[in-house]
Amino acid sequence: MLVLSGAEVESVLDLGALVDALAEAMADFSAGRASMPPRIAARVDERDGFLATMPAYLPSAGALTTKLVSLFPRNTERPTHHALVCCFDPEDGSPIAVMDGGYLTAARTAAGSVLATRLLARADASAVTIIGTGVEARSHALAFGAHAPIRAITIAGRDLAKVSDLVADLRAHGLDVHAGRSIREAVASADIVCTTTHADRPVVERSWLPPGTHLNSVGYNNAGVGEVDTDTVRDAVVVVESREAVLAPEPAGAIELQRAIALGVIDAQHIRAEIGELVAGTATGRTGPGDLTLYRSVGIAVQDAAAAALVLAAARGRGLGTEVPI
Repeated sequence: MLVLSGAEVESVLDLGALVDALAEAMADFSAGRASMPPRIAARVDERDGFLATMPAYLPSAGALTTKLVSLFPRNTERPTHHALVCCFDPEDGSPIAVMDGGYLTAARTAAGSVLATRLLARADASAVTIIGTGVEARSHALAFGAHAPIRAITIAGRDLAKVSDLVADLRAHGLDVHAGRSIREAVASADIVCTTTHADRPVVERSWLPPGTHLNSVGYNNAGVGEVDTDTVRDAVVVVESREAVLAPEPAGAIELQRAIALGVIDAQHIRAEIGELVAGTATGRTGPGDLTLYRSVGIAVQDAAAAALVLAAARGRGLGTEVPI
Protein backbone atom coordinates (compact mmCIF):
# COMPACT_ATOMS: atom_id res chain seq x y z
CA MET A 1 0.00 0.00 0.00
CA LEU A 2 1.28 3.46 -0.91
CA VAL A 3 1.46 6.10 1.83
CA LEU A 4 1.62 9.76 0.79
CA SER A 5 2.46 12.63 3.12
CA GLY A 6 0.85 16.03 3.05
CA ALA A 7 3.92 17.52 1.37
CA GLU A 8 3.84 14.85 -1.31
CA VAL A 9 0.13 15.41 -1.93
CA GLU A 10 0.70 19.15 -2.27
CA SER A 11 3.62 18.67 -4.63
CA VAL A 12 1.61 16.66 -7.18
CA LEU A 13 -1.94 18.04 -6.98
CA ASP A 14 -2.38 20.39 -9.93
CA LEU A 15 -5.12 22.93 -9.21
CA GLY A 16 -6.04 23.48 -12.85
CA ALA A 17 -6.49 19.77 -13.45
CA LEU A 18 -8.44 19.55 -10.20
CA VAL A 19 -11.01 22.13 -11.32
CA ASP A 20 -11.61 20.12 -14.50
CA ALA A 21 -11.79 16.85 -12.55
CA LEU A 22 -14.35 18.33 -10.16
CA ALA A 23 -16.50 19.48 -13.05
CA GLU A 24 -16.69 15.91 -14.34
CA ALA A 25 -17.22 14.48 -10.85
CA MET A 26 -20.04 16.88 -10.04
CA ALA A 27 -21.78 16.17 -13.35
CA ASP A 28 -21.49 12.43 -12.66
CA PHE A 29 -22.89 12.87 -9.16
CA SER A 30 -25.90 14.93 -10.24
CA ALA A 31 -26.64 12.45 -13.05
CA GLY A 32 -26.60 9.51 -10.62
CA ARG A 33 -23.45 7.93 -12.04
CA ALA A 34 -21.59 7.98 -8.68
CA SER A 35 -22.29 6.26 -5.37
CA MET A 36 -22.07 8.46 -2.28
CA PRO A 37 -23.93 7.67 0.96
CA PRO A 38 -24.57 10.38 3.56
CA ARG A 39 -21.72 11.51 5.80
CA ILE A 40 -21.76 10.05 9.30
CA ALA A 41 -19.77 10.94 12.41
CA ALA A 42 -18.85 9.86 15.91
CA ARG A 43 -19.13 12.81 18.30
CA VAL A 44 -16.62 13.76 20.99
CA ASP A 45 -18.91 15.98 23.01
CA GLU A 46 -16.41 16.91 25.72
CA ARG A 47 -14.24 18.57 23.03
CA ASP A 48 -17.10 19.74 20.77
CA GLY A 49 -15.48 17.58 18.10
CA PHE A 50 -16.30 14.73 15.78
CA LEU A 51 -14.75 12.14 13.50
CA ALA A 52 -16.64 11.78 10.21
CA THR A 53 -16.38 9.32 7.35
CA MET A 54 -17.09 10.21 3.72
CA PRO A 55 -17.10 7.24 1.29
CA ALA A 56 -17.61 7.47 -2.46
CA TYR A 57 -17.31 5.48 -5.66
CA LEU A 58 -16.62 7.58 -8.75
CA PRO A 59 -16.48 5.22 -11.75
CA SER A 60 -15.32 7.82 -14.26
CA ALA A 61 -12.17 8.41 -12.21
CA GLY A 62 -11.72 4.76 -11.21
CA ALA A 63 -11.85 5.94 -7.60
CA LEU A 64 -13.19 4.07 -4.59
CA THR A 65 -12.29 6.12 -1.51
CA THR A 66 -13.28 7.13 1.94
CA LYS A 67 -12.11 10.19 3.80
CA LEU A 68 -11.79 10.20 7.56
CA VAL A 69 -11.96 13.77 8.82
CA SER A 70 -11.92 15.15 12.34
CA LEU A 71 -13.08 18.60 13.40
CA PHE A 72 -12.00 19.82 16.84
CA PRO A 73 -12.85 23.54 16.90
CA ARG A 74 -11.26 24.15 20.31
CA ASN A 75 -7.77 23.40 18.98
CA THR A 76 -5.40 26.35 19.25
CA GLU A 77 -1.90 24.88 19.04
CA ARG A 78 -2.71 22.60 16.11
CA PRO A 79 -5.17 22.66 13.20
CA THR A 80 -8.87 22.24 13.89
CA HIS A 81 -9.21 19.78 10.98
CA HIS A 82 -7.28 16.58 10.28
CA ALA A 83 -7.98 14.11 7.51
CA LEU A 84 -6.84 10.91 5.84
CA VAL A 85 -8.05 9.63 2.47
CA CYS A 86 -8.03 5.85 2.03
CA CYS A 87 -8.07 4.51 -1.54
CA PHE A 88 -9.25 1.05 -2.58
CA ASP A 89 -9.03 -0.86 -5.84
CA PRO A 90 -12.52 -0.72 -7.41
CA GLU A 91 -11.87 -4.06 -9.13
CA ASP A 92 -11.40 -6.16 -5.99
CA GLY A 93 -11.81 -3.81 -3.01
CA SER A 94 -8.22 -4.15 -1.78
CA PRO A 95 -6.59 -1.12 -0.08
CA ILE A 96 -4.04 0.55 -2.35
CA ALA A 97 -3.15 3.90 -0.77
CA VAL A 98 -3.52 6.20 2.21
CA MET A 99 -2.80 9.90 1.85
CA ASP A 100 -2.89 12.95 4.07
CA GLY A 101 -6.20 14.70 3.45
CA GLY A 102 -5.54 18.14 4.89
CA TYR A 103 -4.21 19.90 1.82
CA LEU A 104 -6.35 17.75 -0.45
CA THR A 105 -9.52 18.93 1.32
CA ALA A 106 -8.52 22.58 1.22
CA ALA A 107 -7.52 22.36 -2.44
CA ARG A 108 -10.66 20.58 -3.62
CA THR A 109 -12.83 23.06 -1.70
CA ALA A 110 -11.09 26.01 -3.33
CA ALA A 111 -11.19 24.35 -6.74
CA GLY A 112 -14.94 23.89 -6.27
CA SER A 113 -15.28 27.63 -5.65
CA VAL A 114 -13.27 28.38 -8.81
CA LEU A 115 -15.56 26.05 -10.77
CA ALA A 116 -18.69 27.66 -9.32
CA THR A 117 -17.32 31.11 -10.08
CA ARG A 118 -16.72 30.18 -13.71
CA LEU A 119 -20.30 28.97 -13.97
CA LEU A 120 -22.08 31.66 -11.93
CA ALA A 121 -20.10 34.92 -11.82
CA ARG A 122 -20.53 37.74 -14.32
CA ALA A 123 -18.32 37.44 -17.38
CA ASP A 124 -16.45 40.62 -16.38
CA ALA A 125 -15.93 39.63 -12.72
CA SER A 126 -12.28 40.12 -11.79
CA ALA A 127 -11.98 41.36 -8.19
CA VAL A 128 -12.05 38.76 -5.41
CA THR A 129 -12.43 39.34 -1.69
CA ILE A 130 -11.65 36.38 0.59
CA ILE A 131 -13.01 36.59 4.12
CA GLY A 132 -11.04 34.51 6.61
CA THR A 133 -7.44 33.90 7.54
CA GLY A 134 -7.17 30.13 7.87
CA VAL A 135 -6.33 27.18 5.67
CA GLU A 136 -9.33 27.63 3.36
CA ALA A 137 -8.66 31.33 2.90
CA ARG A 138 -5.10 30.53 1.86
CA SER A 139 -6.16 27.76 -0.53
CA HIS A 140 -8.78 30.02 -2.13
CA ALA A 141 -6.22 32.76 -2.72
CA LEU A 142 -3.83 30.30 -4.35
CA ALA A 143 -6.58 28.78 -6.50
CA PHE A 144 -8.01 32.07 -7.70
CA GLY A 145 -4.57 33.58 -8.21
CA ALA A 146 -3.46 30.71 -10.42
CA HIS A 147 -6.51 29.63 -12.34
CA ALA A 148 -9.01 32.43 -12.83
CA PRO A 149 -8.90 35.74 -14.78
CA ILE A 150 -8.53 37.79 -11.61
CA ARG A 151 -6.98 41.26 -11.41
CA ALA A 152 -7.24 41.82 -7.65
CA ILE A 153 -7.37 39.62 -4.54
CA THR A 154 -8.16 41.14 -1.14
CA ILE A 155 -7.95 39.32 2.19
CA ALA A 156 -10.27 40.53 4.94
CA GLY A 157 -11.04 39.33 8.44
CA ARG A 158 -11.91 40.32 11.97
CA ASP A 159 -8.32 39.89 13.21
CA LEU A 160 -6.18 42.37 11.27
CA ALA A 161 -2.94 40.85 12.56
CA LYS A 162 -3.91 37.47 11.09
CA VAL A 163 -4.91 39.19 7.84
CA SER A 164 -1.45 40.77 7.64
CA ASP A 165 0.25 37.44 8.34
CA LEU A 166 -1.72 35.67 5.58
CA VAL A 167 -1.06 38.46 3.09
CA ALA A 168 2.67 38.24 3.82
CA ASP A 169 2.62 34.46 3.36
CA LEU A 170 0.76 34.70 0.05
CA ARG A 171 3.06 37.42 -1.24
CA ALA A 172 6.00 35.18 -0.41
CA HIS A 173 4.41 32.64 -2.75
CA GLY A 174 4.30 35.21 -5.54
CA LEU A 175 0.68 36.33 -5.26
CA ASP A 176 -0.27 40.00 -5.58
CA VAL A 177 -2.75 40.23 -2.71
CA HIS A 178 -3.84 43.08 -0.48
CA ALA A 179 -5.21 43.46 3.03
CA GLY A 180 -8.70 44.87 3.43
CA ARG A 181 -9.17 47.53 6.07
CA SER A 182 -12.56 46.08 6.98
CA ILE A 183 -14.73 43.20 5.81
CA ARG A 184 -17.54 45.54 4.76
CA GLU A 185 -15.26 47.75 2.68
CA ALA A 186 -13.57 44.76 1.03
CA VAL A 187 -16.92 43.17 0.15
CA ALA A 188 -18.30 46.38 -1.33
CA SER A 189 -15.47 46.58 -3.87
CA ALA A 190 -15.59 42.92 -4.94
CA ASP A 191 -17.20 41.10 -7.85
CA ILE A 192 -16.57 37.73 -6.19
CA VAL A 193 -16.69 37.12 -2.43
CA CYS A 194 -15.46 33.94 -0.71
CA THR A 195 -16.41 33.33 2.91
CA THR A 196 -14.05 30.74 4.39
CA THR A 197 -14.66 31.08 8.12
CA HIS A 198 -15.71 29.08 11.17
CA ALA A 199 -18.00 31.95 12.19
CA ASP A 200 -21.21 31.19 14.05
CA ARG A 201 -22.80 34.45 12.88
CA PRO A 202 -22.79 36.29 9.54
CA VAL A 203 -19.58 37.85 8.32
CA VAL A 204 -21.42 39.13 5.24
CA GLU A 205 -24.66 41.10 5.18
CA ARG A 206 -26.99 41.53 2.22
CA SER A 207 -26.76 45.32 2.26
CA TRP A 208 -22.99 45.14 1.68
CA LEU A 209 -23.23 43.18 -1.58
CA PRO A 210 -23.40 45.19 -4.82
CA PRO A 211 -25.76 43.99 -7.59
CA GLY A 212 -24.26 41.15 -9.62
CA THR A 213 -21.97 39.84 -6.87
CA HIS A 214 -21.13 36.15 -6.81
CA LEU A 215 -20.62 34.62 -3.35
CA ASN A 216 -18.85 31.34 -2.53
CA SER A 217 -19.59 30.21 1.04
CA VAL A 218 -17.54 27.23 2.27
CA GLY A 219 -17.34 27.69 6.04
CA TYR A 220 -18.80 25.10 8.43
CA ASN A 221 -20.16 25.82 11.89
CA ASN A 222 -23.65 24.55 12.62
CA ALA A 223 -23.52 25.74 16.23
CA GLY A 224 -24.80 29.21 15.34
CA VAL A 225 -26.63 30.78 12.39
CA GLY A 226 -23.84 30.57 9.81
CA GLU A 227 -21.48 32.93 8.01
CA VAL A 228 -24.02 34.32 5.49
CA ASP A 229 -27.14 36.21 6.56
CA THR A 230 -30.68 35.09 5.77
CA ASP A 231 -31.45 38.12 3.58
CA THR A 232 -28.59 37.14 1.27
CA VAL A 233 -29.92 33.59 1.04
CA ARG A 234 -33.39 34.95 0.28
CA ASP A 235 -32.25 37.23 -2.53
CA ALA A 236 -29.67 34.94 -4.14
CA VAL A 237 -29.77 32.39 -6.90
CA VAL A 238 -28.61 29.45 -4.75
CA VAL A 239 -26.51 26.60 -6.17
CA VAL A 240 -25.13 23.68 -4.14
CA GLU A 241 -23.08 20.52 -4.63
CA SER A 242 -25.87 18.26 -3.39
CA ARG A 243 -29.41 19.18 -2.35
CA GLU A 244 -29.45 16.21 0.00
CA ALA A 245 -26.16 17.17 1.65
CA VAL A 246 -27.02 20.82 2.38
CA LEU A 247 -30.35 19.82 3.95
CA ALA A 248 -28.95 16.90 5.95
CA PRO A 249 -28.38 17.03 9.72
CA GLU A 250 -24.93 17.25 11.27
CA PRO A 251 -22.19 16.40 10.43
CA ALA A 252 -23.36 17.65 7.04
CA GLY A 253 -25.78 20.43 6.24
CA ALA A 254 -25.68 24.16 5.50
CA ILE A 255 -27.11 25.95 8.53
CA GLU A 256 -27.79 29.12 6.52
CA LEU A 257 -30.13 27.32 4.13
CA GLN A 258 -31.73 25.18 6.82
CA ARG A 259 -32.39 28.20 9.02
CA ALA A 260 -33.91 30.21 6.17
CA ILE A 261 -36.26 27.29 5.44
CA ALA A 262 -37.18 26.88 9.12
CA LEU A 263 -38.00 30.59 9.35
CA GLY A 264 -40.20 30.38 6.26
CA VAL A 265 -38.01 32.83 4.34
CA ILE A 266 -37.44 30.30 1.55
CA ASP A 267 -38.44 26.73 0.81
CA ALA A 268 -36.29 23.87 -0.46
CA GLN A 269 -37.22 24.71 -4.06
CA HIS A 270 -35.31 27.99 -3.65
CA ILE A 271 -32.17 25.95 -4.31
CA ARG A 272 -31.91 26.58 -8.05
CA ALA A 273 -29.51 23.82 -9.03
CA GLU A 274 -26.65 21.51 -8.17
CA ILE A 275 -23.32 22.55 -9.61
CA GLY A 276 -23.19 19.32 -11.64
CA GLU A 277 -26.44 20.31 -13.34
CA LEU A 278 -24.86 23.58 -14.42
CA VAL A 279 -21.83 21.69 -15.78
CA ALA A 280 -24.11 19.38 -17.75
CA GLY A 281 -26.32 22.22 -18.97
CA THR A 282 -29.48 20.72 -17.49
CA ALA A 283 -30.12 23.73 -15.22
CA THR A 284 -29.57 27.49 -15.32
CA GLY A 285 -27.82 29.63 -12.74
CA ARG A 286 -27.30 33.34 -13.40
CA THR A 287 -29.86 34.85 -15.78
CA GLY A 288 -28.62 38.44 -15.87
CA PRO A 289 -25.74 40.71 -14.79
CA GLY A 290 -27.64 42.01 -11.78
CA ASP A 291 -28.30 38.61 -10.21
CA LEU A 292 -26.84 37.86 -6.80
CA THR A 293 -25.53 34.30 -6.94
CA LEU A 294 -24.58 32.06 -4.01
CA TYR A 295 -22.65 28.79 -4.17
CA ARG A 296 -23.15 27.18 -0.75
CA SER A 297 -20.58 24.42 -0.41
CA VAL A 298 -20.52 21.78 2.31
CA GLY A 299 -17.97 19.50 0.62
CA ILE A 300 -18.95 16.07 -0.63
CA ALA A 301 -17.09 12.80 -0.93
CA VAL A 302 -16.99 12.55 -4.74
CA GLN A 303 -14.81 15.67 -4.69
CA ASP A 304 -12.32 13.91 -2.44
CA ALA A 305 -12.43 10.85 -4.71
CA ALA A 306 -11.69 12.94 -7.80
CA ALA A 307 -8.81 14.73 -6.07
CA ALA A 308 -7.36 11.50 -4.66
CA ALA A 309 -7.41 9.88 -8.11
CA LEU A 310 -5.36 12.77 -9.50
CA VAL A 311 -2.90 12.59 -6.61
CA LEU A 312 -2.47 8.83 -6.86
CA ALA A 313 -1.85 8.88 -10.62
CA ALA A 314 0.66 11.73 -10.36
CA ALA A 315 2.48 10.22 -7.39
CA ARG A 316 2.86 6.89 -9.16
CA GLY A 317 4.14 8.64 -12.27
CA ARG A 318 6.80 10.46 -10.26
CA GLY A 319 7.68 7.57 -7.97
CA LEU A 320 6.59 9.37 -4.82
CA GLY A 321 5.33 7.88 -1.58
CA THR A 322 6.32 4.98 0.62
CA GLU A 323 5.21 1.42 -0.03
CA VAL A 324 4.08 -0.22 3.21
CA PRO A 325 3.10 -3.89 3.47
CA ILE A 326 -0.14 -4.56 5.34
